[in-house]
Amino acid sequence: MNKSILIIGACGQIGTELTLKLREINGEKAVIASDIHEGSNELMQSGPFELINAMDYDSILKVVEKYAINEVYLMAAMLSATGEKFPEKAWELNMNSLFNVLNLAKSGKIKKVFWPSSIAVFGPTTPKENTPQETVMEPSTVYGISKQAGERWCEYYFNKFGVDVRSIRYPGIISWKANPGGGTTDYAIEIFHKALQEGKYNSFLNKETKLPMMYIDDAIDATINIMDAKPEAIKIRSSYNLAGMSFTPHEVSEEIKKTIPNFEISYSPDFRQKIADSWPKSIDDSKAREDWGWNHKVDLEKMTTIMLENLSLKYDFNY
Repeated sequence: MNKSILIIGACGQIGTELTLKLREINGEKAVIASDIHEGSNELMQSGPFELINAMDYDSILKVVEKYAINEVYLMAAMLSATGEKFPEKAWELNMNSLFNVLNLAKSGKIKKVFWPSSIAVFGPTTPKENTPQETVMEPSTVYGISKQAGERWCEYYFNKFGVDVRSIRYPGIISWKANPGGGTTDYAIEIFHKALQEGKYNSFLNKETKLPMMYIDDAIDATINIMDAKPEAIKIRSSYNLAGMSFTPHEVSEEIKKTIPNFEISYSPDFRQKIADSWPKSIDDSKAREDWGWNHKVDLEKMTTIMLENLSLKYDFNY
């Protein structure tokens, strides 16, 4: 069966690059991008695009039927920091969009669903180092609460209705192509922009806040790999832990200084510090590695080189 893929929330940080990669693999006509607004020129010009409100079941169904969609990647969500400002809106978007897609699969309209969870499902009582796949989960943000609830619903729909839904818990995602999108880990993107624009950065997290991170290419590979895996390889139907690297604002600033020696960093923790303090410092993702062969490729040093090389072209920065 040929793949016909719909990406909901294709204009976001991960959605844009996921769309482009899937079009590269499957052909531009096989991958339908959608969002509530239009995206970048690169996204819009690389293949079909439909305007969809992720909370509107009928608008999703219309596109599914129009293109005979058999796989849906639901990337639409309101992230952690933004969600704390608009808690009811965050809950409504994050949960209703998931129900819409799960119910499409339940009714047989689509065959396979990808839905991303997050390290935000963990909370202050979760073990911080090498956070296990199965552990205490008491999230303290609306985003985390919605993701934890979503994991339970994904597992329920698999057990009760046989819905082939697959999920991974993303750590902080770093990319030079997309602007920061309202997440607590987004300092790790902002810092590179500010280093090249101003030579300094004021971090909203403190010096020693260690968080799990991942370069976008690894996140895209993991997303596609879990969807390509045989159903019997997917032994966890809530969501898999996923890890790449863990570092602090101080550590990434020291890495930047190897290229930009005069770079300066200061610290003014804001409300996002409390969110970050509730999250793990490092993740045990051995289950993903065992079950479907996950393996990351980019470490802190390599990621820093990639970010600076690409963003220096954007800002016409010579070093």
